[in-house]
Amino acid sequence: MLTSFQWRWGVAQWVEFLKDKEIPVLLRTQALLQALASLDSASTEAISARELAGYVFADPYLSLKLLRHAENRRSRRLGQETTTTLAAVLHTGWNELVQLVSASSVSDDSCKGRNDCEFRAVLASSIARGWASLRSDVSPDEVALAALLSESGELLLWYFAPELPLKVADELASGRAFRPLRAQEQAIGFTFRQMTLALVEAWELPPIIALLIRGTDSLRANIARMAVDTARDIVANNRHPSIPAQLVNLQRLIPAASHAQLLAPLPIADDYREEVLLAISAQTAPQGGRKPS
Repeated sequence: MLTSFQWRWGVAQWVEFLKDKEIPVLLRTQALLQALASLDSASTEAISARELAGYVFADPYLSLKLLRHAENRRSRRLGQETTTTLAAVLHTGWNELVQLVSASSVSDDSCKGRNDCEFRAVLASSIARGWASLRSDVSPDEVALAALLSESGELLLWYFAPELPLKVADELASGRAFRPLRAQEQAIGFTFRQMTLALVEAWELPPIIALLIRGTDSLRANIARMAVDTARDIVANNRHPSIPAQLVNLQRLIPAASHAQLLAPLPIADDYREEVLLAISAQTAPQGGRKPS
């Protein structure tokens, strides 16, 4: 339970409180890694680093934990910055990864708000990877990691101070705020993204991570931001009316891709895919008669 003083804390105080906390892992991740570790040596040796990176990508807590671990090790050795989950896995190694996860505290699935936040992060990462792969000049792994970590501030608050995101949820449900950012500012005095960026700085993670999470000033950052926004809309409503306009805007960043290709990473019903393409056709036809493919 939060104290009366903690209710009045701003971003700086929460960053100071959270920056040295042990980051948990998801219960299912710990169970999976422990099950894999129990296999015979030939089976564990057959697990590729990219396969392990896939398991890590499914757990935003572990992705953050592993990135911090790899960066702490790199800073002592003056190696190359870690900007992808695959690189973090390679830096850590199989045995150390298993030890790290086994010794971690766990975040269970009993809290719906935490589950929704975790799902949004993983979905945003998947969408970002799909979109970034349509450009040859962008690293899908970097963009996917930035999208995955964009919810870090909120995820840590759900674990260490759930009263804050619960208050934000109440503010949004009450109708006093119609947008999540406004609800966050009204309920707790700062946004979850401000918290995330302040933590990234406090942890001294690679600057490119902060730039991509901020979601401005570069092609990669804008793709990551749009993936995060789209994931949030889909979680709120899997037939969200904003999706056609989002894809029209996205094609300006990825002009070689068709609208159907941009739509492919989104987990929506087939009939709504057709509705989205028809809506895009209606939006773009007056500007030149162009129809989405």
